Amino acid sequence: MSSTSQKPIQTARILLEALPYIRQYQGVALAIKYGGHAMVDEDLKQSFAQDLILMKLIGMNPLVVHGGGPQINQALERIGKESVFVDGMRVTDTETMDVVEMVLGGLVNKEIVKLINSAGGHAVGLTGKDGNLIKARKLKNKNQDQNSVKDGATVDFGQVGEVESIDPSIIHVLVSHKHL
Repeated sequence: MSSTSQKPIQTARILLEALPYIRQYQGVALAIKYGGHAMVDEDLKQSFAQDLILMKLIGMNPLVVHGGGPQINQALERIGKESVFVDGMRVTDTETMDVVEMVLGGLVNKEIVKLINSAGGHAVGLTGKDGNLIKARKLKNKNQDQNSVKDGATVDFGQVGEVESIDPSIIHVLVSHKHL
């Protein structure tokens, strides 16, 4: 049997194996974390977009939650603002928050939407502020790193928060209208 006739057989086997999972997750909203190397490697970006479209075509509702730390760092460097981290958390004053919102809600989010739509999807980008999607409270933390502040001192992370609640109403509206 030739290798070209093997490919459809292999594809059919893979789909048969996947069928129970497809049934289990049909109609379910799935949060997909997108970050790191997948956001910068062109082949991985294309593969990611195609996988999302396939998920939607078989009845799942993928919701992308993305990172963007390196892009934020680059934007802050361009305006001459130093990034400050304590225990791996970015200290975010008002000026930094403006850059974070611009980069994540604008540049990165819109690039992901364009990537998915260019691959044949129907994506819409949201931020936590859209439709009051995410409600957060100010983050307070005890620092354990003696090199950055005195041991036990409360660290003020600025405009960094912890998720308090999520109102998925806006997501339900979009999912019901067949958007990714």
